[in-house]
Amino acid sequence: MDAPTTSTDARRVQFSVRLRSRSLRGHKGNTMGNAVGLVMTGGGARGAYQVGILKRIGELKRAQTRGNPFPIIGGSSAGAINGCALAAGSDDFALATKVLAGVWSDLRPSDVFRCDVLSQARNSLTWILDLSFGAILGGGNARSLLDATPLRHFLNAHLNCDRIGANIKRGHLYALAISTTNFNSGESYLFIQGKKGHPMWNRVRLVTVATRITVDHICASAAIPLVFQPVRLKIARQSAFFGDGCVRLQQPLSPVIRLGADKVFAIGVRCENLEHRKEPTDERDPSLAQIIGVLFNVMFLDHLATDMEHLERLNQRLSNGHIIQPGVQGYEEIRPLRSLLMTPSVDLSQLAEEHQRDIPHLIQYFVSSLGRDAASCADLMSYLLFTSKYTRALIEIGYDDASQRIDEIESFLYSSDKGATENPPVSTVGTSKSRQAGS
Repeated sequence: MDAPTTSTDARRVQFSVRLRSRSLRGHKGNTMGNAVGLVMTGGGARGAYQVGILKRIGELKRAQTRGNPFPIIGGSSAGAINGCALAAGSDDFALATKVLAGVWSDLRPSDVFRCDVLSQARNSLTWILDLSFGAILGGGNARSLLDATPLRHFLNAHLNCDRIGANIKRGHLYALAISTTNFNSGESYLFIQGKKGHPMWNRVRLVTVATRITVDHICASAAIPLVFQPVRLKIARQSAFFGDGCVRLQQPLSPVIRLGADKVFAIGVRCENLEHRKEPTDERDPSLAQIIGVLFNVMFLDHLATDMEHLERLNQRLSNGHIIQPGVQGYEEIRPLRSLLMTPSVDLSQLAEEHQRDIPHLIQYFVSSLGRDAASCADLMSYLLFTSKYTRALIEIGYDDASQRIDEIESFLYSSDKGATENPPVSTVGTSKSRQAGS
């Protein structure tokens, strides 16, 4: 039998749970036992799968009559884009999910990064000069493999960030949190826009900033390392370059929990079905495309799955009485937390392999040069396939997956804690004091 775990032991686990936040009591449509936090991590083009899930939820009758079921939204990378779109449209959740699905369905690679010959030639020449003559001529000029400048223009055209603050004032949203990585300091930054007095906290290598979320913050969170260039953001009295929030976000559930969520609805973008896993048969040295694909999988996919596993284990130990809480001053109470995780029913890398020819020939040629065949490029390509055929397929898969579990999803979103299961699947631990936002 496991020995009881003391509060000191529990504090070593890097998760955070907040006591029930008084500031959420005013959020219409949600009680203290029913504040649902939405968590969406990164995955580049795989983010379209998240949209399919959300679209199906938006068709629920209660979502159409009661409004936004997610008062707290947390996102990083592609999840930050989807999260900000929902926050901006939280006054009409059902319509926002339809519009978001429409935008992703019509997406083109040129909406996200430059695909023309001139831009690619200029970028390739910069890399060649840096790698070949950088020590002589001075290097450090290459910033990324692709130029993501079009993404900023695309988001400015389709996203009105001013509506986020307006929806918070009207009570349609409590808080939005998006994660980024400061490449100058190596710290993880969490930018939060929420109701006055929302929780704020700092931890080792983590800085939280209360601010008005803009397109620049979203672009920074979605700047995939090496692939898209970092984004300059102003912080305090200085500025720094920021990139993808998934780089250092090892506990993607933590932000929404600290902001007061009593339940967590998370959407992953990797198939977790063991039946779909195949043993590798290729014994050749891995190509550069394969290695990059694995690194992206670790950065975008593994952290959410690991976070959920840890939460389930802590929750089980709580229910079994293996964690003792002596009530140490300055530390928050550990409590069970319900969660629901949605993941694709199919392997999105295999789907990407089928759609590789849909991407512009120049980009396809560039990616193919990093791998020996389509299969070796599949993981990497699954993040870069911003084509309408691929995104529509992902939306359809997400929609169908949600439809298969729609009764479970609706019960989770709208049931009170009194109707919860005896052993909810998640529990998290607070490790530091919280502070309140001043604006």
